[in-house]
Amino acid sequence: MSTADFSTSVLEWFERHGRTDLPWQINPTPYRVWVSEIMLQQTQVATVIPYYERFMARFPDVQALAGAAQDQVLHHWSGLGYYARARNLHAAAQVICDRHEGRFPDDFEALLTLPGIGRSTAGAILALAAGQRHSILDGNVKRVLARYHALEGWPGQAAVQRTLWTLAEQYTPSTQVTAYTQAMMDLGATVCTRANPSCGLCPLQLDCRARSNKRQGDYPSPRPRKQLPLRKTRMLLLRNAAGEVLLERRPPAGIWGGLWSFPELSPDEVQENGCLERLGCHVRLVDEWGVIRHTFSHFRLQITPVLAITDEHPDAVMEGGDRLWYKPDSPDELGFAAPVERLLRRINELQ
Repeated sequence: MSTADFSTSVLEWFERHGRTDLPWQINPTPYRVWVSEIMLQQTQVATVIPYYERFMARFPDVQALAGAAQDQVLHHWSGLGYYARARNLHAAAQVICDRHEGRFPDDFEALLTLPGIGRSTAGAILALAAGQRHSILDGNVKRVLARYHALEGWPGQAAVQRTLWTLAEQYTPSTQVTAYTQAMMDLGATVCTRANPSCGLCPLQLDCRARSNKRQGDYPSPRPRKQLPLRKTRMLLLRNAAGEVLLERRPPAGIWGGLWSFPELSPDEVQENGCLERLGCHVRLVDEWGVIRHTFSHFRLQITPVLAITDEHPDAVMEGGDRLWYKPDSPDELGFAAPVERLLRRINELQ
C-alpha cells in the first residue's frame, strides 16, 4: 500500500466509523484540545470524559486556569493520577498569560517551550485545533504503525522511536490533517486495540504485516519487565476534638507533588500513646487499619493507616510545616491522591 493509499484508507474509515462527538471535538479551540491531550496521556477516553467536563466547567479558558490556585487545579485532577500533568498544565497557562498575552501559541516551536508539552502533544494541538500539518505519536498511533510494519523493539527505545516518527511523518497527509490525526487515534483506540484487536474491521488489514504473520500480540514490543520495588509507610490519621484531621502538603516535586496527604510516620514513631516529636503534640492511638496498596509506574507503595486522637489545641501542630486541620466532609477545593481521598471518606463515616 502506498503512502497516499494508507492515509486515504484511514480517512475513508474515519468518515464512516470515527468518533465525532467527544467533548473536546465540540468547539475545538487550542485550549480545549490541549487540556484533553494532557488528560489523555496514559489515561483512557472513558475515564477522562467526566474529569474533562468538570475541569472545563471550572476553568473554561486559559485565563481562568492561570488565575486559579494550584490547590484548585489539583482538586479537579484528583483521581486522574500522574499529577505532574496538572502542575505543568497550570504552569503553562501562567506562561501563556504572562508571555503571550493570554493567547494560546499557534507556533509549533513556541508550544514546545511550555511546561508539559512535547512533540506529539504540540502536533496534536495544532493539527486538531488549527488544521496545521504536524504528525503525532501517542500510544494508539505507535501501536497501529508498529503492527502495520511489524516493527521490532520497545517504542521507548530511541532507535525505535525515531523509526516510528519517520513513519508518522511519512503517512500524515498535506490535507485533511485534522480528520487524519483523529482517525489514527480512533483506529488505535477502537480497532487496533492492545488486546484482541478487531482486525477484520481495520482499513489497513490487507497490508498489515503483524496480521499477515498472525503476530498482532507481539507488537509493539512490551517494555522490558523488571520487578517493581516495594516501599512501606505508615500514615497518621490524627483527629482533634473538633473532628478535624491533620493534613500536610507534600513537596512540589515527586510523588503526589503539591497534593495534601497525611503525615507519614517512621516505623518507630508512636508505637504506643505518647508524644509525637515532629508534630509537637501528644496523641492517643485508636486503631491501626489494614494495609492499603497502591502501584506507581516505578514502585509499589504499601500504606498502613494509623488512627490517633490529640486533645491539644489545634495550633500546637501548625509550626514547622505546611499543615492544616481539615473537615473530612469539607467542600474546600484541595488536591488529594486517590488513597488519601478514600481514607478521608472512611474517616468521615466514623463521625
